[in-house]
Amino acid sequence: MRRWNGWGDEKTYLELPENGQSFLEEKVGKASPLENAEYSQVESSVPKSRLEASSLYSIETKDRILHARGQSLPDWLAMKSGDIGVFPDAVSFPESSDDVRALMDDAKKNNWVLIPYGGGTSVVGHINPLKDERPIITVDMSRMCRLLDLDEQSRIATFGAGVPGPLLESQLLAKGYTLGHFPQSFELSTLGGWIASRSSGQQSLKYGRIEQLFAGGRIETLDGSFDIPTCPASSAGPDMREWFMGSEGRFGIITEAKVRVTPIADQEKFCVAFLPSWLMALNCVRAMVQAGIPMSMMRLSNAVETETQLALAGHESQINMLERFLKFRGAGDEKCMLTFGLTGNKAQNALSLTQVKKIISRFDGVYTGTLLGKRWKEKRFMFPYFRETLWEKGYASDTLETATDWDNVDFLLSEIEKNLRTALSDENEKVHVFTHLSHFYGQGCSIYTTYVYRTGDDYEQTLNRWKKLKYSTSDLIVNNRGTISHQHGVGVDHAPYMEIEKGPVATDLLHHTTDFFDPSGQMNPGKLLVGRSEIKSDKAVTAKKQAV
Repeated sequence: MRRWNGWGDEKTYLELPENGQSFLEEKVGKASPLENAEYSQVESSVPKSRLEASSLYSIETKDRILHARGQSLPDWLAMKSGDIGVFPDAVSFPESSDDVRALMDDAKKNNWVLIPYGGGTSVVGHINPLKDERPIITVDMSRMCRLLDLDEQSRIATFGAGVPGPLLESQLLAKGYTLGHFPQSFELSTLGGWIASRSSGQQSLKYGRIEQLFAGGRIETLDGSFDIPTCPASSAGPDMREWFMGSEGRFGIITEAKVRVTPIADQEKFCVAFLPSWLMALNCVRAMVQAGIPMSMMRLSNAVETETQLALAGHESQINMLERFLKFRGAGDEKCMLTFGLTGNKAQNALSLTQVKKIISRFDGVYTGTLLGKRWKEKRFMFPYFRETLWEKGYASDTLETATDWDNVDFLLSEIEKNLRTALSDENEKVHVFTHLSHFYGQGCSIYTTYVYRTGDDYEQTLNRWKKLKYSTSDLIVNNRGTISHQHGVGVDHAPYMEIEKGPVATDLLHHTTDFFDPSGQMNPGKLLVGRSEIKSDKAVTAKKQAV
């Protein structure tokens, strides 16, 4: 059963290894956990729904609690404290595009607010209901999860947009195919959510991000159905897929998605190497990606993340043996771990591995084979569970991610880490910060940083510490050639930084587009954009009527 106040299945729990507690205390300090609220406390705080019972939706208290928050750190603190804030008035569970159409027609007539909900994995506030005078309905897409069609000639699969990662892959596997989209939230997140937030999977180096995989589909808007046909390519004006990828429910609800699938590879393996320093490692991965070597993924951990991963991996005696071997080979305290994947036929993989090894050797790296790679694959979707482990020890953890060009990677990464490490110095608090590069392009890569700090004396202080860390670093990112988000989307947390990144003209265009699709502000208001588009006027409605 899924946790009501945290991540994933309540039966799944990651234990700290014996040396894990002492490692955290050394890096951050001794900590004391905050007390968690009981479910019954939250249940008693849920206000009466402003909607009457209906076959269109549920007004059950449990459904409203389970759909009130996502998985951002503010959401986490709200759920753990029991101070959740705003609840949806109802939760709808449509089973078809026609069901969504009927709900939207009623919503338009009755001025209800609608919030699309996939797997509830948002870490930036996409699905949170905000205070509103109108009734709020969360639209849970989980029952729209079937493979509807598979065109094997064109290799286009059509799914209900609520299909979660494991179910999507299992349905394709039975036909001999894969989508190849594996974000860390894979266990719970959904195809529609990936499209609406422009997601990126761990093996994007082979399969591409969701924008390379999304071929077309159906979106229900307040004014009717919007169908995007599949074409290999088109020069007939702007690509309409782009309007809905990353739109976060502001323009409509994705109900069916057509995606480009690939036959299952003959062979897949994950390997690990260690580079002696960050500069050598950075130049090594840039050389690999720009050489165009066929690989499915790369992940380069900096020295602090490498140290952290090895310290918390368990198997202490084996790790000590590895450390001694690596030191003998010249990869000492500043070593950086490189994990990479090879997915294809055996001959192709063998050739790719030969090319990769040559480049690793050129940068004085040490190739260690597939053992650590197998362990990475086994645990690749487990990291979100580690937040629960840390929480119970008295530590809060969160992530920041961005992307930038190669000439700016080292500078921006250093500035991000430096800012996070010192952001709580006014409270004499230490922050443990570590980073990896994960998604690679010819022109640059993504930067994914994790930070761990002690919880405060209460929930308010813990949240205020997060605000210091998050806001100051977000400001630094967008003012130093980084995107505010490479893969997590915008939601509420990143919306204030959109105009800095996009500029005033593009931001104006997004506001006008939102006004066109949703003149009354009923579709997931407060997300993606902030400011004037949330205060609707007769002007916006009139402008839309004239345009139509």
